[in-house]
Order: sequence, then structure tokens, then C-alpha cells
Amino acid sequence: MPKLKTNRAAAKRFRKTANGFKRGQSQKRHILTKKSSKRKRQLRGTTMVAKQDLVRLEQLLPHS
Repeated sequence: MPKLKTNRAAAKRFRKTANGFKRGQSQKRHILTKKSSKRKRQLRGTTMVAKQDLVRLEQLLPHS
């Protein structure tokens, strides 16, 4: 069997936690002038990956 390789792009975007994977929020990179302060504030921080995507993430990050 060949070695399992970690997908490096996924490794930079997701972190393993006790309950699954956490990820950053989208929509916070550009065109910020038309977004309200409340919306930009709520996009800060992290959120959990949906349970439907966990199988795919575990394939991309086999060693986490």
C-alpha cells in the first residue's frame, strides 16, 4: 500500500476538533463596502463543517 497523503490545501483551511472540523467563514475578502457592519462582524471567527461533508474531509485529511 502506498502512503496516504494529506491534501495540503485542505490542511490549511480546516482544523480537527473533538466534535469534527472547524473552518473559517466565507464572504469576508472583498466588496466589503456594501456589507453592513453587523454582517461583517458576524462573519468573523470560525464555524463547524456540516456533517454531510465530514466523510470527504476525513479522506482529504487522513492523519488529523
